[in-house]
Amino acid sequence: MMSMINVDVFSSPGCGKCGHAKNVLRKLVEELGKEKINWRDVNILEDIDYAVELGVLSTPSIAINGELVFKSLPSAKRLREELINQLKGSNGC
Repeated sequence: MMSMINVDVFSSPGCGKCGHAKNVLRKLVEELGKEKINWRDVNILEDIDYAVELGVLSTPSIAINGELVFKSLPSAKRLREELINQLKGSNGC
């Protein structure tokens, strides 16, 4: 059985870059497979303890499987490459 990866997008209300990050991630999830990637929007104001625990200092930041991978918005290409690498790793390949 294929493992899922969990992706958290840390955002703050009114953040334009955060909206862009969520749109890019949404498209990548559709491309790579909704059954493979579980993602959620984490409002940094509502979940500050989790954000601090991971070391989030700015939004948008992206964590994969509970590890802060991007401290700022990566390019769509870079995010896609990282998701593919994570998916390969989670399959035991």
